[in-house]
Amino acid sequence: MTNEEKEQLIRPWIDPEERVTVHFLDAPDLNATVTNCTDRLVDLSLETQVPYMMQHLPVLLSQVEVSEDLSHYTRDPERPLQRKRLMLVINDKRPPIIY
Repeated sequence: MTNEEKEQLIRPWIDPEERVTVHFLDAPDLNATVTNCTDRLVDLSLETQVPYMMQHLPVLLSQVEVSEDLSHYTRDPERPLQRKRLMLVINDKRPPIIY
């Protein structure tokens, strides 16, 4: 899949109210929001163990595989329920969280 195709799939998920699933090699099944996406980078805000503290992380699209997570559903009650959500598989370890 090209970076442009990945961008087209990710762009509709740029929404602070919608969560996506992110898998790193050493940290699977993380919740995140997509804050921006270009033809080279996707910007993520990952949930951490500290409430209300997010880890902001830019990731190269070349390191990302785009898929669907059928085990989660969308959250926004104002929109029609979707029984799947975006899943990003990142072929690298999760960077350390700096508090």
